[in-house]
This record gives sequence, C-alpha cells and structure tokens, in this order.
Amino acid sequence: MAFYVYLLASRKNGTFYTGVTNNLARRIHEHREKQAEGFTRRYDVTRLVHYEVFETPEDAIRREKRLKRWPRAWKIRTIEAANPDWRDLYEDLNR
Repeated sequence: MAFYVYLLASRKNGTFYTGVTNNLARRIHEHREKQAEGFTRRYDVTRLVHYEVFETPEDAIRREKRLKRWPRAWKIRTIEAANPDWRDLYEDLNR
C-alpha cells in the first residue's frame, strides 16, 4: 500500500494545505466536493499541485510534518520544480 503527502492550493501562489492519506484520489475528491467542514472548505483549497509517494505511513507523516514547518517560499519552489504551471494534478490520477 502506498501513502501520500500532498499540497493543495486555492490558486497559483494562493492558500496552501498540506495533508497525508493512503488513498490520494479519494481524499482529493473529498476536498473538492467540500465533504467535511474545515480549512479547505472555508478557503476553497481544492487544486492538487504537488504530491509525493511513500511506502510507510511513518515516512509519509514525517514528511508531512516537515512540509508544514517549511517557509512558504520553499513550498512554492517545490511545487514549481515539478509543476511550473500549477496544473491541477487531480485530473491525472488514476481513479
């Protein structure tokens, strides 16, 4: 089983959300459909702009905690290194 750390954005250089899950397509769908109260619903943070895959939940959680502490500029550089156009990667996921 794979585990994922992901970054959502409201728009290019907008509000960010960092999360972890074992089912990326399902979790992003939940954010997009605003199925739960909270940060992503309140700030309309639904665009999947970056994700990383891990073999263990411990590694994924460790990476998520690290990313959450990063300065905004580091997150932007990470996104733009692999996704310079800030495309919504959700459309590319095998659902």
